[in-house]
Amino acid sequence: MVDAAVRIADADGIDAVSMRRIAADLGCGTMSLYNYVPRKEDLYELMVDAASAEYVFPDRPSGDWRADMTDLAYQTRAIMYRHPWLSRVMTTAYGFSPNALRYLEWSLGCLTPLDVPAGLKMQLIAMVNGTVMATVRNEQAMAERARGLPWSEAEEQAVRGAYLMGQVASGRYPHLAALLAEAAAPADPEEIFALTLSRLLDSFTPTGPAGERGDAGERVTPA
Repeated sequence: MVDAAVRIADADGIDAVSMRRIAADLGCGTMSLYNYVPRKEDLYELMVDAASAEYVFPDRPSGDWRADMTDLAYQTRAIMYRHPWLSRVMTTAYGFSPNALRYLEWSLGCLTPLDVPAGLKMQLIAMVNGTVMATVRNEQAMAERARGLPWSEAEEQAVRGAYLMGQVASGRYPHLAALLAEAAAPADPEEIFALTLSRLLDSFTPTGPAGERGDAGERVTPA
């Protein structure tokens, strides 16, 4: 049943998933499915858990927590692209299904070398996931919008760029003008994602002598 729901969502979007559609796919009665999954929300949770089974974990963490968390972030992004509907139904309420627990246990194992309190490790995991989800949602929205344009994306950007430069030239936005006068920010989505993820991980990296303490000797932890 869950496999059928995932197939339907992958092909036609999450709105196409219904008990009637799943029953037709499986060749069974619609009402019989409610004996197994009483609510659509329960089905969504099972679908998210099925997608979470696609993570590939080696036998043990590498010992480099940044590298391991980066790998997890890229795996999450790839899974969300294979299943575009995930960004619509993903929620922290689905954090205790079997494959979600497998993911959490692996993530915490990867963070063993990071000498910060357990609560901060959970914040790091949540923030990495949140960053990936926000990035994918934005990329998907941009792609969907581009498909509906009556002109090319390059033409669209040219018009918007000309408008922006005209506004900046008016003198009403001096701070924005100063920003644009500096080196151009990354425009490639892959480069932006890598930079965003790196800066997030930087914020959780203890600093100071021995990589752990500040000048006054106190523990330095992320804000």
